[in-house]
Amino acid sequence: MCGIVGVLGNHEVAPLILEALKRLEYRGYDSAGIATLQEGHLDRRRAVGKLVNLSDRLVHDPLPGKAGIGHTRWATHGAPTEANAHPHRAGRVAVVHNGIIENFRDLRARLSDRPFESETDTETVARLCERHMADGLPPREAAAATVRELEGAFALAFLFEGEEDLLVAARRGSPLAIGHGEGEMFVGSDAIALAPMTHRITYLEEGDIAYVTRAGVEIFDAEGRRANREMRTISGQSVAVDKAGHRHFMLKEIYEQPTVLSDCLRHYSDGTAVTIREGELDFAQTDRLILVACGTAHYACLVAKYWFEQLAGLPCDVDIASEFRYREPPVSDRATALFVSQSGETADTLAALRYARDKAARIVSVVNVPESSIARDSDLALPILAGVEVGVASTKAFMNQLGALAHLAILAARQRGRIDSAREAELLGTLRSLPGLINQALALEPQIEAQTRRLAEAQSVLFLGRGAMFPMALEGALKLKEISYIHAEGYASGELKHGPIALVDKSVPVVVLAPRDGLFDKTVSNMQEVMAREGRVWLVTDAEGGRLAGDGVWHRLVMPTVDPVFAPMLYAVPAQLIAYHTALHKGTDVDQPRNLAKSVTVE
Repeated sequence: MCGIVGVLGNHEVAPLILEALKRLEYRGYDSAGIATLQEGHLDRRRAVGKLVNLSDRLVHDPLPGKAGIGHTRWATHGAPTEANAHPHRAGRVAVVHNGIIENFRDLRARLSDRPFESETDTETVARLCERHMADGLPPREAAAATVRELEGAFALAFLFEGEEDLLVAARRGSPLAIGHGEGEMFVGSDAIALAPMTHRITYLEEGDIAYVTRAGVEIFDAEGRRANREMRTISGQSVAVDKAGHRHFMLKEIYEQPTVLSDCLRHYSDGTAVTIREGELDFAQTDRLILVACGTAHYACLVAKYWFEQLAGLPCDVDIASEFRYREPPVSDRATALFVSQSGETADTLAALRYARDKAARIVSVVNVPESSIARDSDLALPILAGVEVGVASTKAFMNQLGALAHLAILAARQRGRIDSAREAELLGTLRSLPGLINQALALEPQIEAQTRRLAEAQSVLFLGRGAMFPMALEGALKLKEISYIHAEGYASGELKHGPIALVDKSVPVVVLAPRDGLFDKTVSNMQEVMAREGRVWLVTDAEGGRLAGDGVWHRLVMPTVDPVFAPMLYAVPAQLIAYHTALHKGTDVDQPRNLAKSVTVE
């Protein structure tokens, strides 16, 4: 979602803030702005579109000052216009804000003594703080009083005219970090933004408010008590965001999958048995597993459902996080609730976790950011070790979510007496073979690139799969629509004749993900139904599947042979590359597709 940067520096801060905001571009945004203090005077510059527009504005209209705040906005309330861009100002107060102020309409009505300049909920925060200052409160107390009146999920940073050595930061439901320098202090949405300036980070907890000066930071919790939050040292490698010679972050991250998956596999097993370093998990006492996530992480859970039920005999429910708590599901006190999120800050997933926290026997999370809200709110947080993922369309994080979930399914199978040590070692051996097989799949990229030239001409694409490949069909369709803007849908192959086949004609390509497994023959039958209606089939299979499928397909991509149990992990690679190269042929923004954000921190 949106990005926040604040700096109390010893040098001009506008260039520092601009560079830090560039490191947050992966979150998605449609406008940007900076406010600074120069000799106590508050001023700001804002621009619609990419940061280059703000950069050009600053060249022609510089913004001096050694204290400042900046923001990249993803529109929620009001269109992406300069008037709606952050920072928002009211009198002596400038504010930047991530999240949503749910009671902004009531606040706006209270503060309607003069016209508002924007359509945003954020302007009400600045106006409310200004009102408290007009009533005699000093800046620190005015900011605290403002925060107490707000409802919703937010991260806020306040800058005050005449206060060269004060930033106020507040966090409720949206992440915020404090960076420590030498005679300088920083505020950021995450450590990535602050990495060039400092590696010493303090993460604010839920409900915290922080008073930042160049000498340090005072933090108070939601109850108004002084709080000591741990300062952590973040390695440079953990926040690296370069493209490493690749054209896009997404392609770089696709090619990182063999390496990061190997890291994940080594973390969760020694090659013969699954081990959970972070703590104990007892699936033998679990009567049901509840898997909850959004977007791509939800599809990882759907794949894992097949593993947990088939390998471990453990009943599983998979829920979309944004629906979970609103249907008020009954949660057994013997159930394990497992939440999956790349960022660990996904608002819907976090809300679902808090709904289940007092109901389930145990709350487990699978996350890429160990310091995240979801990780901290869990009984057990399991890392996926994918490293920073910048591309909005998740690739390597999805792969490592599957890697972690596969190990949990194997552990559950062992604990529930469904497999012996020999079978466990065999399954782990299959997982250990995957990085090499993924490298072989990546070598097919030139062939995929050539085949996607025609795919890019389509208005609509169908993806089909059976068994655990059905969630991969959903994921392949999501990837394509996310970054190429081509309408795409994923279906279970057996559902084709229950409606979707009405869409099939010679203009609709159908991508069939079909490794040679126990369901392959049925998938081929569904494929024949498509071809009988002049549908163009792109078959993704292995050598044996390609031989058995016969002729008549539009394209055939021959994948390495893999144990069908973990075939979804290997077949994620062509699904990603199909989307990537189709988007290139369409000329769309691969890393920052329109209307999307990397971390969705509002419901």
